[in-house]
Amino acid sequence: MSSYGDWTEEHGLPAFALRSGAARRRAWNRFIDPPTRRRWVHLGNRRLTLVADTEGRSGLWDEHLGLDWLTEPEPRGTGVSTLEPVPPDAEPFAPDGEPFALDGEPFAPDTEVLSSGDPEAELLFGPTYARVRVARPGVRLERTVLCPEGEAAYVVVRVEVVNCGERAARWRLSEEWDVRQRSLDYLEIGPRADVPTYEGGVVLALDVVGGAGGGARAQARAEGQQGVLRVGVPVELAPGERYSAWFRFGPADAVAEGRLLAPQDEFEQSLAALRDRLPRAAARQAPQAATEIPWHAALLTGAAAVDGLLGGHTLDQGSAYSYRHGFNGAARDPLQHALPLVYSEPDLALSVLRNTCAWAGPDGELPYALDARKQPRTDFFRPSDQNLWALWLAAEYAAATGDLAAFDAPVGFHPAHGVPEVPLGEHLRRQFRYFRDVVGTGEHGHVRIRNADWNDLVLDEAGVDRQTMIERGESVLNSAMAAWVLPVFAGLADRLGDDVTARQARSYGEQLRERVAGEWNGRWFCRARGPGAVTVGADDLWLEVQPWAILCGAAEDDRARELLATVDELTRRGSPLGARLRPPGPDSDLGAVWFAVNATLVWAAARLDPALAWDEWRRMTLSAHTAAYPGLWEGTLSGPDAYLPPESGRPGQTWVLPEIGVAMQSWPVANQHSHAQPLFAYLRLLGVGPTPEGRLTVAGGAHFESRTFTVHPDGSGRLHTTGPTEIVTPSGTVRGGSGEIAWGGGLGGSG
Repeated sequence: MSSYGDWTEEHGLPAFALRSGAARRRAWNRFIDPPTRRRWVHLGNRRLTLVADTEGRSGLWDEHLGLDWLTEPEPRGTGVSTLEPVPPDAEPFAPDGEPFALDGEPFAPDTEVLSSGDPEAELLFGPTYARVRVARPGVRLERTVLCPEGEAAYVVVRVEVVNCGERAARWRLSEEWDVRQRSLDYLEIGPRADVPTYEGGVVLALDVVGGAGGGARAQARAEGQQGVLRVGVPVELAPGERYSAWFRFGPADAVAEGRLLAPQDEFEQSLAALRDRLPRAAARQAPQAATEIPWHAALLTGAAAVDGLLGGHTLDQGSAYSYRHGFNGAARDPLQHALPLVYSEPDLALSVLRNTCAWAGPDGELPYALDARKQPRTDFFRPSDQNLWALWLAAEYAAATGDLAAFDAPVGFHPAHGVPEVPLGEHLRRQFRYFRDVVGTGEHGHVRIRNADWNDLVLDEAGVDRQTMIERGESVLNSAMAAWVLPVFAGLADRLGDDVTARQARSYGEQLRERVAGEWNGRWFCRARGPGAVTVGADDLWLEVQPWAILCGAAEDDRARELLATVDELTRRGSPLGARLRPPGPDSDLGAVWFAVNATLVWAAARLDPALAWDEWRRMTLSAHTAAYPGLWEGTLSGPDAYLPPESGRPGQTWVLPEIGVAMQSWPVANQHSHAQPLFAYLRLLGVGPTPEGRLTVAGGAHFESRTFTVHPDGSGRLHTTGPTEIVTPSGTVRGGSGEIAWGGGLGGSG
């Protein structure tokens, strides 16, 4: 049980009710930033992110044109509703519509001033909204801030007032937001600057947009770039009556568009659409999936943002990378995060693929990151794996949707290059050629490591001269990943009629698979190669390469089972959150638990050792972190990209590099790996994935259901497609075109 609160259900959706006093727990050590007792969670739609905190306040993040705070949550959040008692003979508003100054004695002396910022308030976090309840004798106030479904660039605020007393009463209800706009700089490292940067900004508006329940209606508007925005309405209620006030806050043009909608209808329809949109799950092996699968899907999709520069949607890694250090990187991350969305919101998965391909240059190189103004950066890292993620997401999307027409649609390159757009399929061909011909291979036939592969710090941990490894080092990890990805991409190339690329991808993938098979040292696969006889990982196990060696077929089943047993013994034993990246040793932080790696471990073990696979998935869950570390906020509703292992001095927290002014612990939640990887791994546990023939496989074993895809424990299911699709099911292969395909479970199913 978490010391912060409890999971519940509201509006048919998972929600977390904060326990009273949780906001006043011990300070959160963020290392490069001052400690704080506030905690927060990121909730959003496809445009805006609401950063709701444990004081009932908020921040608003907008990634449309850059990494921008519309109102920064540091050092304290904003957005407060206040209910003040009004004398019986006072006019609630002056003739010009401005709120009046309260003088004299209150009409109802047993009623105190109420504020949604009261430290004793009851708080609840829903998938796209945050709610505060506070009460005093005779009156109750409830305030809900919602990110509407879709791409609205504003939040809707509903404030309900209930007269719980025995006589009529009057109040002034005020809604207030303190605007602190800030545009982040690229690589903001070290202690946070006290004076925020500010470049232009947008005009923000706070509007009263409606009233109901017997109270008077009022319209007011305030605009500004910095400073306090405040509007109010009068409330007069008989005993037992309820009044609802509605507000919208955000960029003024978006708020103006929102006026075309009735706020109550928008609120109710958003919750109904959210219930319909979020996937559902049920697993005998992991009961927590029923709560966590829809929750993870909501927080993952709530991090998406319409990209006003490149088109499509960005879905970056978030956490300290974006919100604290000012960059969107690496390019692999949005592609990786979009993989599970193929099975619940395929339109968003495609939009993320198109957006990330638009980062590229005409030669097919994907930059490591975009800076805070969406400009490509290759000055920090130049990893060798990035193209593989685009090829993988494209192949998975095609296998699950049949939408081959998407690959004929044009996609631009980054505007920095000033070149014409080309079809998405041509982007992918160029990325394949860049990976094969420019990244290339080294003297041992493995993919070159360059200055990073998946692990940004692999060169610092390899024990080999850094410059030598950049020039001549090779990544067995990326060879193993490519040996799985390239045949699957070849299946897509075949379906697109590109026989040449298909043959080249299959041939290259097979060469790399053979190279990986030769890296078996008797207990595990080596991690990397240096010049000559230099081998990294010959004497100690590096986890990240092991699942990919199994998945690409470099280890036959008997050897793979032996490898899984070794991984279990050396990296999983005694670790409540899952396998460590390295076995326990003198430097415990090297053995951090990484979501992105452990998802592949679940996948690799799913067919060969289902018990281990399900156990590893359970250790990835929020419930596992809460059980092991009930006093930590990170891991309660969201998390970082990695957790420190039990041997660390801060187990269950995350990494810090204070010597260079960088710390995941400075913003240890809202990393999308903590949401995308449990979703992805759950689907792989059900045998869901693409094949080298361009088909989709489904096995079953547990339940998953979304608007577009369902699989039951017996393997039966349905899939909504937009083009020709083949599905390999327990009852045989079924085929379909545009529309819905259904199949039975076990033997004798039909399509």
